[in-house]
Amino acid sequence: QVQLVETGGGFVQAGVSLRLSCAASGDTISSYAMGWFRQATGKEREFVAAVSRLGGNTVHADSVKGRFTISRDNTKNTVYLQMNSLKPEDTAVYYCAAVGVRYSIIRTRAYEYDYWGQGTQVTVSS
Repeated sequence: QVQLVETGGGFVQAGVSLRLSCAASGDTISSYAMGWFRQATGKEREFVAAVSRLGGNTVHADSVKGRFTISRDNTKNTVYLQMNSLKPEDTAVYYCAAVGVRYSIIRTRAYEYDYWGQGTQVTVSS
């Protein structure tokens, strides 16, 4: 079982960058596909980005493609979400998620993930 803690959120102006980190404990994340999701107030949780367990494959939602980049460092048991050119519509609570997999599989649906962090708030002002 793995525990996840997200950090790096904050209140920023549009156009700047933030990097979110998701630190895992309790197990090595090299056996897990990892993902980032976000949930804005009054909206459903939506997929942002995902990475395969060894980092070879990534996928990003169309809404963030070209601006956000997911990456992982299994030696540090940490997953990252680099967010550039932030927009007000990126305002949300961002969640890190993990699911145990055997191969280089990417998961993009929230229900496919077994473990979740508590979330970190990102607020982007115009």
